[in-house]
Amino acid sequence: MRTKSSKRPRINVVTLGCSKNIFDSEVMMAQLSANKYEVTHESEEDAPIVIINTCGFIDNAKEESVNTILRYAEAKKDGQVDKVYVTGCLSQRYGEELSKEIPEVDSWFGTRELPRLLKTLKADYKKELIGERLLTTPTHYAYLKIAEGCDRPCAFCAIPLMRGKHRSTPIEDLVAQAGNLAAKGTRELILIAQDLTFYGLDIYKERRLAALIRALSEVEGIDWIRLHYAYPAGFPEDVLEEIRSNPKVCKYLDIPLQHGTTKMLKAMRRGITREKTDELLAKIRETVPGIAVRTTLIIGFPGETEEDFEELKSWVQLQQFERLGVFQYSHEEDTHAFSMEDDVPAEVKAERASAIMQIQEGISYEKNQKLIGKQFNVLVDKVEGQFYVARTEFDSPDVDNEVLISTDHFLRVGDFATVEIIDADSYDVYAVPSEQ
Repeated sequence: MRTKSSKRPRINVVTLGCSKNIFDSEVMMAQLSANKYEVTHESEEDAPIVIINTCGFIDNAKEESVNTILRYAEAKKDGQVDKVYVTGCLSQRYGEELSKEIPEVDSWFGTRELPRLLKTLKADYKKELIGERLLTTPTHYAYLKIAEGCDRPCAFCAIPLMRGKHRSTPIEDLVAQAGNLAAKGTRELILIAQDLTFYGLDIYKERRLAALIRALSEVEGIDWIRLHYAYPAGFPEDVLEEIRSNPKVCKYLDIPLQHGTTKMLKAMRRGITREKTDELLAKIRETVPGIAVRTTLIIGFPGETEEDFEELKSWVQLQQFERLGVFQYSHEEDTHAFSMEDDVPAEVKAERASAIMQIQEGISYEKNQKLIGKQFNVLVDKVEGQFYVARTEFDSPDVDNEVLISTDHFLRVGDFATVEIIDADSYDVYAVPSEQ
């Protein structure tokens, strides 16, 4: 049994889901710390209070979130935890329902209820801390959320239900946040939003992503700016010129395309055809030679026939994406697609997803083999076993290829290094520091 203390109890924050949730947890942790709480992130040690920041995007993510909540609910029953609070997308969408099924949770909070969560913990929401975060990533890179919510009508997506309408953060606020991060040692900014390319339309009445990139690139100490989650329909082409000409912008673009057939894109309500998609990809590669295009695809959307899938496979082979991931379609209530029959069996979805990734593995292997003998500037992320783990400008943390460098050499985590690729497999390459 714990003895009472005047000191505020330690809080362990557990984050599930995407980088946008990581950002939200970091903001919450900064507020808690300013209120004199000792805050840890995903600590192995027991803490009296646990806050779980959940994901509710697709079935697998929801299952992981519920299992995590149940695990801490059991810990509370066993006396290892005093309070369990749940926030984030799953809580926003299903909090009322789940509160009846998991009564051990003390309170449930939506995606925009940080002030209420803090009040529950007898903490003040400090407006002067807006933009401040306690980083959960290594100090040398950080996610920068430039907007919240989404106005897109995609048939499969429940994010607008959980995050609301698109709301851009003003450029001056983002520049101030970037300056704070750079002062603490951040060298790479990873720009995130539900839809980067919509940035600015709500507050400036025009797309202002290129202007934001230029402003961020003037922040002293920031060396790399990386773009994630660009929407293809209505893509602002001035952004491509910024990627091409601005030395601080990585030649990298994460642009989730979701499918490669006009029929399925129309069913998904993506506002674009295969032909327009192909034109955009050609424009991207023509304007920015050598760019790494990362995309994600949805497999098994309602109505996807074997013929549709064969066309998708051919399209993936044709486009030769540098980076690619897949999601198996998840039938989400309250979305447009929920009115359709989820008619692709689970085992077929899994088989198709595996087939796409097998194609991509071959593409990635061939591209990596062509890197052998070439030199690259890399950012060293961490030490793992006998290797430094680093990344080129063509790779984002956690989801893309890694550059492995033997610890026989001396490098510093968080520094840039010039290396030569000496070997490669499908998703990783091996390198040695270049002779200076």
